[in-house]
Amino acid sequence: MAIPGADFLLCSAVPSKHRFALCNLSPGDSVLVDGTLVGKAVTQVRQGELLSIRNLRHDARIFLPKSKEYSWCAPNVSQWQQKSYSGFRRSDGQVGTRNYWLVIPLVFCENRNVAVLKQAFEEELGFAPPPRYRRQVAEMVRLLNQGKLGDIRNHVIEEHARPTAHRVFQNIDGIKFLLHTAGCGGTREDANSLCGLLAGCIHHSNVAGATVLSLGCQNAQTEILREELTKRNPTFDKPLLVFEQQEFGTESAMLSRALQETFLGLVEANKISRAPVSLSHLTVGLKCGGSDGFSGISANPALGHVADLISALGGKALLAEFPELCGVEQSLIDRCVRKQDELRFIQLMHAYAERAKAVGAGFDMNPSPGNIRDGLITDAMKSAGAARKGGTAPITAVLDYPECATTPGLNLLCTPGNDVESVTAEVGAGANIILFTTGLGTPTGNPIAPVVKISTNDALAAWMPDIIDLNAGAIIRGEKSVVEMGEAVLDLAIRVASGEVRTKAEVLAQDDFIPWKRGISL
Repeated sequence: MAIPGADFLLCSAVPSKHRFALCNLSPGDSVLVDGTLVGKAVTQVRQGELLSIRNLRHDARIFLPKSKEYSWCAPNVSQWQQKSYSGFRRSDGQVGTRNYWLVIPLVFCENRNVAVLKQAFEEELGFAPPPRYRRQVAEMVRLLNQGKLGDIRNHVIEEHARPTAHRVFQNIDGIKFLLHTAGCGGTREDANSLCGLLAGCIHHSNVAGATVLSLGCQNAQTEILREELTKRNPTFDKPLLVFEQQEFGTESAMLSRALQETFLGLVEANKISRAPVSLSHLTVGLKCGGSDGFSGISANPALGHVADLISALGGKALLAEFPELCGVEQSLIDRCVRKQDELRFIQLMHAYAERAKAVGAGFDMNPSPGNIRDGLITDAMKSAGAARKGGTAPITAVLDYPECATTPGLNLLCTPGNDVESVTAEVGAGANIILFTTGLGTPTGNPIAPVVKISTNDALAAWMPDIIDLNAGAIIRGEKSVVEMGEAVLDLAIRVASGEVRTKAEVLAQDDFIPWKRGISL
């Protein structure tokens, strides 16, 4: 196998996406990928031998405060400055990429009542997804009643073009129902964080108003929710309809009132329509999930270029997943504009690592079996690719969960690596579009912000076309540069933001929502 400047003879099979040693290694020797320490050898490793969990263990450099100012050469954005997207303007200056009404339980006790409202609203207002699987079950019942049980496995329901159900409210993209398992029985920290997250969702640029169902006696009190809303917007003026079941007596009395008031709120929300706005109103969440050995080579660097473009245009980009920044902390610290952000990032990383150790875990346990199988052996190796989503722009703010992003530029947001928890947190922080890369295939979506799924390789895009929006495999084939692919991603993001394109996750109604629980149950 040839690499510019040297020839290597592989002495063991090296699967696609995996790495091999460029020189002989002894136990304890450092292993670097693109200059980043990703582990230490634990056995003798010959030149040309596969790097694996048998001969390599996680290790990362100790990080220190930066010693010099960071210099950034911003990309040329002249071709993008005249571009716009068609969005929903809010009274506080935010601009949404969608126009949703939220129905939220303040505590898990209200999940059933939220589900009742969902059943009542979706079909009648034309927001329900196509009943493909219901029709399949109906057909199986028909075959059973005809005594043709043996035909069920051979019967295929054909997909026919069906007229879209009539939408009562043409300017509303949907009603979203955010079920969760939190709100009580845990720590006060988690209850406060939940209220902060939900406040971020209600305050979100994609949200016109919200209906909140509360039991009344839970830890996550409505007063805390209102306080968190005021933190985000002291002049908050969106419709906020709160119903506490213990004040109504009967469930039917509460639900009937909630239906009436929500319907009237929808009438008002339908009066707003899209208008062209500059790209500076975009807040892009950067995420990778089901990563593989190509993630750090193709799709993630393409997102990094998008992050740089958005930063240069005055928008916001959010880089999250702190466990997947382990090993690259120093490069991020060196990019912090303000000393307070530099120190806060260090503090948050240390605190997160200590919480993990307290429950017998650690960042070294972050790579999943799928990651390891496809070439990401250690957490630092995974981080070296994951951090490339953040491009090269200066870091203008460091946020803890569930804070909102207010500073233009690249923001670091403390979240888990868990796909749904991280996307949920990014949206709660204000991301009005999510760019999500995957090498193995991840069907994650979000109820509030559209999630654009970018595959790292051709094989995945061909195998799982129902979840992939864009294929970055052209970088692997050498047919496109990272810059060209990044521009293609941004072009698609603009079309999605304008409502011209619905993402695959939206078509599948993939509305994943999981608040991050840091504490224990009590």
